[in-house]
This record gives sequence, C-alpha cells and structure tokens, in this order.
Amino acid sequence: MESEPNAADESGSDGVASVRRYYDALDEHDYDALEALLRPEFVQRRPDRTFENREAFVRFMAEDRPSPDTSHELESTVADGNRIAVRGRVVEGERTLFEFADFFELEGGKIRRLETYSR
Repeated sequence: MESEPNAADESGSDGVASVRRYYDALDEHDYDALEALLRPEFVQRRPDRTFENREAFVRFMAEDRPSPDTSHELESTVADGNRIAVRGRVVEGERTLFEFADFFELEGGKIRRLETYSR
C-alpha cells in the first residue's frame, strides 16, 4: 500500500492523478472533464443518496448540488492497486462544511465506483 502519488501504472500515480482531476473538475465546475473521468456505469454511494450512473451524477453536480461554491482540501491519499482512498474536507471560503472519506475503484483508467462517507 502506498501513501501519496508515488505508485506506478493505472492504479498508482495515474489513478491518483485521475482522482485529483476528479476533485479539480468538481471545484472548477468543469462537468465535461468530470464526465470524461467516469465510466458510463459509474456508481456513487453516499449517506444521503446513491447515483446509479455517470449521467445522473454529473447532472446532479451541475444542476442540483446544494453548495456549488465549495472546494475540496485533500489531507491524505492512499493507493492500493485500482483502489484509492482519500481523506479531506469540503470548504466554502474559510469555513469547513464537512469532512469526508472517499473510496474509489478505477477500471481502464476511469472511475467506476465511489463510496463516500462524511460527517
């Protein structure tokens, strides 16, 4: 298991780079880039809802996100094969809205599954 983006291949540094681009796309409201990072069968499960495909997730982020002017501050990233875990917080200005832990599964260089936990 490796902390930070020093592993090799799709699941190592490339996978971590894809996950970092995921957060950049959310923070920059770049929904085309977000869609390109996700597999069509992408699924996200989180405490308040589940998105069963890429289109539903991207549409929610573009149109219905409750706090769109936020950014993700990543505290730690761990890569193990095609699985990547990220711990961080969502901030709005100087205020932390919540902390999160995201668990990604990648396939073919794209995000296939995301489990999100927050408090």
